[in-house]
Amino acid sequence: MKATFMHVIPKLLIFSLILACLVLSEDIGTAQALTKPLRTEKAQLSDITGTFKLILYGGRYLDDVETVAILDKEGDKYDIEPYAPDFDYKVRKGVSAEEAIREAERFVSFHNSFHRLVVSKIMDKQGNTIGFEFRPLYYPFAFGISDVMDIYYWLKEGGRVKVTIRLVPSVERPLLFRGNGDFGNGD
Repeated sequence: MKATFMHVIPKLLIFSLILACLVLSEDIGTAQALTKPLRTEKAQLSDITGTFKLILYGGRYLDDVETVAILDKEGDKYDIEPYAPDFDYKVRKGVSAEEAIREAERFVSFHNSFHRLVVSKIMDKQGNTIGFEFRPLYYPFAFGISDVMDIYYWLKEGGRVKVTIRLVPSVERPLLFRGNGDFGNGD
């Protein structure tokens, strides 16, 4: 069957509308739709100085592996905020480096499969450190991999940095369907 130009027009129109919605979406933003996330690299605890806004994401229930602590440097031109509902995270402002480190370590290490901690610095496009990430690694036998989260930092207008945090699909599926059909609700 030969496709005519009139049959292709509706498909092109639908494709164009979907593409326009994705590119012009308020959450993604026109410029950010085509940019890369901010870079992170390994850091030492001695790199962490100053005062921070402490963001504790996750830890909502006893078996919550989608847990991370973010230290947002206060006094710089950036404001890091999770792209998540307010009930998924807690924020404390004006926290000293020592206290932020102590609380972040405690927060991400509560899970019984916690193995070790990875500390990374979050850097702007010029390579300046704008914050730190405390990410838990788990014993690989518990979830099949140690690093169970995809975390990305997206620079938005006005110095806002949106953080997207998700479990990797290979970990999310088994946690959602725990094998007994209860969809992870414990009933």
